[in-house]
Amino acid sequence: MRILVTGGSGFLGFEAVRRIASRGDVAIAFDTQVGKSLLRLSKENSNIVPVTGDITDFSSLIQVFRAHCPDAVLHFAAIVGVPASLVSTTNILRVNVQGSLNVFEAMRLFGVKRIIHLSSEEVYGDFQGPMADEEHPQVPLMAYGAAKLSVEHFGRTYREMYGLECINLRTSWVYGTRLGRLRPPMNYMNAALAGQTLHLSEGADTVTDFTYVDDVVDGVLLALDHRTHLYDVYNIASGEGTSDGNLVALVRSLVPNADISVGPGRRQFLPGVRIPFKGALNVSRALAELGYAPRYDIVKGLAAYANEWRRDAAREIP
Repeated sequence: MRILVTGGSGFLGFEAVRRIASRGDVAIAFDTQVGKSLLRLSKENSNIVPVTGDITDFSSLIQVFRAHCPDAVLHFAAIVGVPASLVSTTNILRVNVQGSLNVFEAMRLFGVKRIIHLSSEEVYGDFQGPMADEEHPQVPLMAYGAAKLSVEHFGRTYREMYGLECINLRTSWVYGTRLGRLRPPMNYMNAALAGQTLHLSEGADTVTDFTYVDDVVDGVLLALDHRTHLYDVYNIASGEGTSDGNLVALVRSLVPNADISVGPGRRQFLPGVRIPFKGALNVSRALAELGYAPRYDIVKGLAAYANEWRRDAAREIP
């Protein structure tokens, strides 16, 4: 297969590109910039084809479809995260919604039917209980979640009108060493591993489904390869909720000298902007339909993160 990966140089896109190429398929890594890691990987594996382009530029999408004839699309390209949407809502709409529509339209013109769209648990807004399944009401509180839900709905429009198969994967707080944003659990882990001090005044009572990056890529590839989908949306996560208070305790058990702590209360995206009430994502639909079973609970995920962080640090030592 020839798979177009939008955002192929980003955090999740890079991991998907690497996995696609390693199994013998061709990964066309489409991004606004070709990062050094992607360029180095493409020199090691001829199945990786880096292409510079922007999903908001329809002509560059047409060029990549015409030149590389993809069989399917993994759609990761987006401005990621609620804080970014708070700074510039119009930019989120331009990139995440209009850019996605450009991808759908290019697929229509070139007869490409299947796209795996990376959505978010932000589409649910406040969880009504400790766990949310795919039928949970979708009432996003922030522009980021609203944009993700809009793309899901536009995918359904293109399905009805043109037969496009848009499969939406709702993920939750994915983490890994290549993610540049210092949010939980990376902020706690990085401080602990680097021997730095981190004491947050609030957040211990916030419960989140933290999902290790390898599990998300597993889910993406299972959805890509699945012959016939009964559903167009799946939760892809760890299936368990962890409070920041417990998270800090786990980090301190992995790094005994860690000088980190978190005070009571709930986290905020920005001062005065609360995080919606969250919890675990129910992944039973993905298990039943795709065979998805997360390999990393929070303990295994943090341990894997620590090992990767230490390997990266060792490589940087002259």
